[in-house]
Amino acid sequence: MRHHIVAVSALSLLCLAGTTGLAEAQPAGAHGPSAMVFTVTQGSGAPTDTVLRASTLSCTYTAEGTHPAPRAACDALNATDGELNRLLAAPNTSRPCPKHFAPVTVTADGVLHGRRVTWKHTFSNACIMSATLNGNPVYAF
Repeated sequence: MRHHIVAVSALSLLCLAGTTGLAEAQPAGAHGPSAMVFTVTQGSGAPTDTVLRASTLSCTYTAEGTHPAPRAACDALNATDGELNRLLAAPNTSRPCPKHFAPVTVTADGVLHGRRVTWKHTFSNACIMSATLNGNPVYAF
């Protein structure tokens, strides 16, 4: 329930802040406008999981939102060409991770390059998540 409330609140904030601009704005460069909500939750992605952190990102003419590095995150998001699984890398093998199971799920929800997207990926624990995202700026919040 808490995950749902945070996600809906963040998405509502994005809508209030910029949906009228999205409807009138021309696509930014070759990629088109993007307005996304990203979350990291403790659990396997159920609506009742605990949201650990969330961030908003708008990539239109400028990069903005609650994300701490919006320009870097927009660049990394644009590099996926709409395939968010490209955010995932082979885990950094120089970083040993414990084998315990404490699932962590990352989500992306919103508009990407002018198209509606919803994406979710679950990792077996936070260390595996960090090693697999390997410094990707999209989830560096």
